Amino acid sequence: MSALEIPRLHTLPRQQLERCLAAADEILECHRVLKKGGLNVVGEVLKGQGAFYEMDHYPKDDVYDRDSHSQYYYHAHREDHDEHGHFHLFVRHGAMGDHHQPVLGPKGEDRVVHLVAIAMDAWGYPTELFEVNRWVTNESWLPADQVIGLLDQFEIDHAAPSWPVNRWITAMVRCFRPQIEALLKQRDQVIASYRDGSLADVLEDRRLEITGSLPIDLESWRQLLLETLAVQASARVAETARS
Repeated sequence: MSALEIPRLHTLPRQQLERCLAAADEILECHRVLKKGGLNVVGEVLKGQGAFYEMDHYPKDDVYDRDSHSQYYYHAHREDHDEHGHFHLFVRHGAMGDHHQPVLGPKGEDRVVHLVAIAMDAWGYPTELFEVNRWVTNESWLPADQVIGLLDQFEIDHAAPSWPVNRWITAMVRCFRPQIEALLKQRDQVIASYRDGSLADVLEDRRLEITGSLPIDLESWRQLLLETLAVQASARVAETARS
């Protein structure tokens, strides 16, 4: 599998690091208010949905924001992975421009693009980000650079089924933006290197499901962001003193 190349933090603009850090704080705040009520992210999504069955979507009709054209659902099917289940995040037709023409999959007003999947543990905390082949979600397949350009469109800005969960899942995309970009680029590299047939054949090949994954730890990532911003601030002070 192609190597995952996450940019070194010191090479990223300060504004981007600050956005990631603000999103990390938002995620922690969502965890705090949920935990205070004896709740968690996964429990909120499954609440009132009856028995939990593999492959079913939770909530039953997915979560969709008509203003941002963002969508997500939770389900489980990866028995060989240490997870309770995972979220799939999408943007739909209304978030795209005319230049977003899929190579394969739904077209026109049916366009839907998969951004990332977030694996969760049984206690409702995120453990991993991963990308999938086209057939897994029946998405409209766009190259990685176009999908990356749609990441900022993702926002769930309403209270159903849970306001903390919707704030949390929106912040996850902001917080882990560098990792998601790297996974999308790796996805395209994996697809390109999979020589068994045409592009259309590879995108439909059931032998290729996960194109890349990355364990995540929110606290460690937040600490790294803080340290990098502190180093950048010190460097600016030193530069000012020299000038």
